[in-house]
Amino acid sequence: MKRFVVLAFAALILLTTSLFAQESPVAWNFKTVKVNDSIAELQFQAQIQENWHLYSQYHNNGMERPIEFTFNDAKGYKRIGKVTEPQATVHYDPVFNDTSLYFLKSVTFKQKVQIRQNEDFTIKGNISGQACIEGRCVAIEKKFAFDIKGFHPIVETENTTEIAEVEDNQNAENQDIANADENTEKSESLWSFFIVAFLGGLVGLLMPCVFPMIPMTVSFFMRQGKKAKLNALLYGLSIVIIYVIFGIILSLIFGPDFANILSTHWIPNLLFAVIFIIFAMSFFGYFEITLPSSWVNKSAKMENTGGFIGIFFMALTLVLVSFSCTLPIAGAVALNSVGGSLLKPIIGMLGFSLGIAIPFTLFAFFPGLLKKMPKSGGWMNTLKVVLAFVELAFALKFINVPDQTYHWGILDREVYLALWIVLFSLLGFYLIGKIKFPGDDDMPVQKSPFRFTMAILTFAFVVYMIPGMFGAPLKAISGWLPPMTTQDFDINQVVRQESGATATLDLDETPLYEDELDLPHGIQGYFDYDQALRVAKEQGKPVFIDFTGHGCVNCRNVENAVWIDPQVRKLFAEEFVVVALYVDDKNIQLPEDQVFNDEDGDPVTTLGGKNMYIQNTIYKENSQPCYFVIDPDGTILAGPTYYEKDVNTYMDFLKSGINAYKERHAENTPAE
Repeated sequence: MKRFVVLAFAALILLTTSLFAQESPVAWNFKTVKVNDSIAELQFQAQIQENWHLYSQYHNNGMERPIEFTFNDAKGYKRIGKVTEPQATVHYDPVFNDTSLYFLKSVTFKQKVQIRQNEDFTIKGNISGQACIEGRCVAIEKKFAFDIKGFHPIVETENTTEIAEVEDNQNAENQDIANADENTEKSESLWSFFIVAFLGGLVGLLMPCVFPMIPMTVSFFMRQGKKAKLNALLYGLSIVIIYVIFGIILSLIFGPDFANILSTHWIPNLLFAVIFIIFAMSFFGYFEITLPSSWVNKSAKMENTGGFIGIFFMALTLVLVSFSCTLPIAGAVALNSVGGSLLKPIIGMLGFSLGIAIPFTLFAFFPGLLKKMPKSGGWMNTLKVVLAFVELAFALKFINVPDQTYHWGILDREVYLALWIVLFSLLGFYLIGKIKFPGDDDMPVQKSPFRFTMAILTFAFVVYMIPGMFGAPLKAISGWLPPMTTQDFDINQVVRQESGATATLDLDETPLYEDELDLPHGIQGYFDYDQALRVAKEQGKPVFIDFTGHGCVNCRNVENAVWIDPQVRKLFAEEFVVVALYVDDKNIQLPEDQVFNDEDGDPVTTLGGKNMYIQNTIYKENSQPCYFVIDPDGTILAGPTYYEKDVNTYMDFLKSGINAYKERHAENTPAE
């Protein structure tokens, strides 16, 4: 779910940044090349700044914007095919499990057109897209114009075949590039998901309703003489077919458009949470979830049919009997597959089924391996109980998603952490034998070194989480937790307030919008540009501007890596008036007397719209994070600085702004 939330935040940032144009790290040159008297090639030549990359037309991972070419309507020409491009650089990002397609340094896009008039004219249009560097991205908006001179209109009966061939080749080239890029992205994503699903199948194999059936099944095939290995192979193949059929059904029902609903809507998330809780209770042994016995009996009767049909129903019986043990694991694979491509549910079930089927087949081919297998026993029930606790932890994550999306306020950070601490403490007590569930053996924990080691690690994890109740960031698991802004008690903030390590604000200038916006780590400041300039002028300080956003992940990374440092907070408190300008806020409305029209005459009515307008028009930037140090009269003293996580480098940036402010005002201060 983390990957869907991150994508949703990224989409929000891209939506706001795409509304404005600014200076670009990409320089464009437009050249018209004459192919013949009636066909011209329009060349869009892009020079890309060092370390920046420009996304391809066929880049479509849902996060960054692909480059697009829009042509104005004109009667003097006809486009032949689509805009072509060279082979893009392919980069796989393991964090988002996605592939990016982009160009470095330079690239030339080409568009062939058929000229239809003698008079000279100009072909106009617009380029839009996105260029990025590590930590920030900017929107690309550029108008283009090609002068068409010295061409002659084509006669309808001449060169028709030539133009048709050019257009067909152009379309085929574009299609080949699109297909290659799409196949690269899909293959890398599906392969990683297949491996995860396969590992899930191996875990399912260890469940107590599956594992003991291995020696019995292998023994059955060994008694069949020459057909033993063939029948075992058919048995494993049947298990795969059954699960793949289930994957096909999932693909047909949900399709590729279910991801957005699955990631944010409260109905599926609460439904999945309830399902995980029910299966956890079943794994604890309080009740057993089984399919109707008539289904199992009918399948078992069909085993006597013989041949492949009988073997298939023997595999189906295994799947039905193991339903209560394997469904929570198979269900987790299924939940992560719906909403992807049409192939993803099928690939997921293929991987899961192979994790179960291959060991059965392998032991039938090499029965001597059975002697090396661990014996069935209490360890299998222990595994079930451990998975039950993990499922309860996952259930809380499903509840947390809509809680944050819809602002219910049910699972604040302390509540969430308290539940996890209790859950994993109970798991630790279970592992050392202080808690028992139905089906557990009375085996002393000291006889199982693995179980004892797991108990130590579990209690260590509990101890690690406890400081989080008082505001510790817990960076190792922060992605699973509600945001720090939901934390009611942060001891770090209390200490900072008691020690005076926060800025002292003029009581006559209470920060506007402070009830709805905040700064991290106890830093005090403002949220309105005009108010910050006014206060800075009164206090005789430079202004530190933070162009930020609610959905800006890189902004939070800089805050947690740099702003938390005591030296940085000290400078903020003593040397600056800090103002955080949220460019993506859609809820806070401007007072009627502050509403204004932008350059296009459209009214700006929200605080986010005002902040975005300021960043784009005054500071010629539109990426976040973006930091400036300015004089109260608006003069830029230092910056911009963007995604900088090195404290020393960031301190140098702040000090350069302070020094520039002092030098500037020293010149204006009359000598005594």
